[in-house]
Amino acid sequence: MQAKTVVECHNELGEGPIWHPLEKCLYWLDILEKKIQRYDPHRDEYQVFKVGQKVSALGLRGTDSFITAGENGFAFWYRHWGTFRFISNPEQGKTEARFNDGKVDRDGRFWAGTMTAEGASSKLYKLDENLAVAPMIENVTISNGIGWSPDDRIMYYADTRRFTIYAYDFDHEHGEISNKREFVRFNGENGVPDGLTVDGEGYVWCALWGGWRVERYSPAGECVESVEVPVAQPSSCTFGGDDFGTLYITSAREGMSKTHLGEQPQAGNLFACQPGVRGLPEPKFAG
Repeated sequence: MQAKTVVECHNELGEGPIWHPLEKCLYWLDILEKKIQRYDPHRDEYQVFKVGQKVSALGLRGTDSFITAGENGFAFWYRHWGTFRFISNPEQGKTEARFNDGKVDRDGRFWAGTMTAEGASSKLYKLDENLAVAPMIENVTISNGIGWSPDDRIMYYADTRRFTIYAYDFDHEHGEISNKREFVRFNGENGVPDGLTVDGEGYVWCALWGGWRVERYSPAGECVESVEVPVAQPSSCTFGGDDFGTLYITSAREGMSKTHLGEQPQAGNLFACQPGVRGLPEPKFAG
């Protein structure tokens, strides 16, 4: 199966797609260009919000507000006013680190992790509804895709430079994780794990940075399906549409030479396909 361009946005680093069920629109980010983007597939309308800071993770909150993680830490973003309200920054003073991917769990907590250029000093944090922040996983290289099984018993988490998607037992009532194990391990030669989502059947979809594709894994960690994209750097994916039957895929131009950009004119675009399964709605942050 192949995904096709639906928005020619040529993002430098497209990331963090989420479907807004009330607006029936997709939101996603261009981290390096400091943009939040919105696509209405019914009207075929594309909007760009220039927000003046690097936002790397976005979660639903109220009618017109979102929870975010970015270069300044955790903050609320109000779309109508185009403003942020700062919450906290657990990485304050760490100039070599920035937040990367994040997602809201079904009990309304926001999980977001950090990344550095090298080493394993990053962390995955949890922001509770009372706006308290706690580190949940340490010694991470690049904190990336995160998602939960439909029954909320398993949390999936990608550590990119370890070439691994991990699985954890998840206590959704208390927001605790345990029993870390490898879910899928890659060799690093045909792509590394980036953003991910979990469909309604409990299968994990993961964008493979450098791999030209998104793969679907069974709950046993077996690759059962692949969606090809015409670009080397797919970065994340999520389900949307009226029936959550459309798989949206973000991508990036970051680090590509003029030669590679000439060979991949669709790099950085937003792609979509209908894989024949449905996703699950994204929860709202409870704070």
